[in-house]
Amino acid sequence: MNIQTPASGKAQSRADFHERLRQIGADRYHDKHPFHARLHGGECTPDEVRAWVINRWQYQSRIPMKDAAFMSRVVDPDLRRAWRSRIEDHDGGVEEGGGIRRWLKLAEAVGLDPDYVASGVGVMAGTRFAVDAYVRFVRDMPLLDAIASSLTEMFAPKIHAQRIEGLLKHYDFADDSSLSYFQTRLKEAPKDVEFGLNYVLDHADTLEKQDAAAAALTFKTDVLWAQLDALWYGYVEGNIPPGAWRRGEGMAKAAGAA
Repeated sequence: MNIQTPASGKAQSRADFHERLRQIGADRYHDKHPFHARLHGGECTPDEVRAWVINRWQYQSRIPMKDAAFMSRVVDPDLRRAWRSRIEDHDGGVEEGGGIRRWLKLAEAVGLDPDYVASGVGVMAGTRFAVDAYVRFVRDMPLLDAIASSLTEMFAPKIHAQRIEGLLKHYDFADDSSLSYFQTRLKEAPKDVEFGLNYVLDHADTLEKQDAAAAALTFKTDVLWAQLDALWYGYVEGNIPPGAWRRGEGMAKAAGAA
């Protein structure tokens, strides 16, 4: 059931507003993008997988930055305490751990030099623009909107499970080490979802705030979709833009240019 803005002008009930947010994911989340069907179905070439890893790095590396920007505006220490675990989850400790390091394990597994990936060289302009737009949104918009934009996490466990299954089935590089980012997010994301969703449901107490929160979540789905559109146009259709990664660049020494 698609719960739309009520014609009465009154705020939706908590249950109806929750369903409205869930429907945005059902309609717009990037698990429906054809690139993911191609990736999870084993149809991607090695270079398409590498291009995905390089470009997705831009998003992964900016998650703790957008969360730090968000926290810099939060006056309530309880909200900061609850939110800061997101930065720790992605950055890890001084020496080890964190989603960023786990993503670089994936980069190494597909034959890329992790230092090259971490440098951001070769990221497509379309990817960069989409990710930067997300960071600016979280930095500049009202706190409720910023938190609502994170609620794509409601839909992430499903795609992570599909990805683990598909990559293990179809690609030689896939194992527990290379896929540790996705396996860990299966445990981390539900905690983040519970807090973020309850915050939005509690604080979006007028129709205006509900509409703004729904628009923020829609914007975030657009950010994720736009990244895959750029990837598809560049590497599946073969229209690699200037400055983007090309075959043989940034490879680990052991992998060569194959």
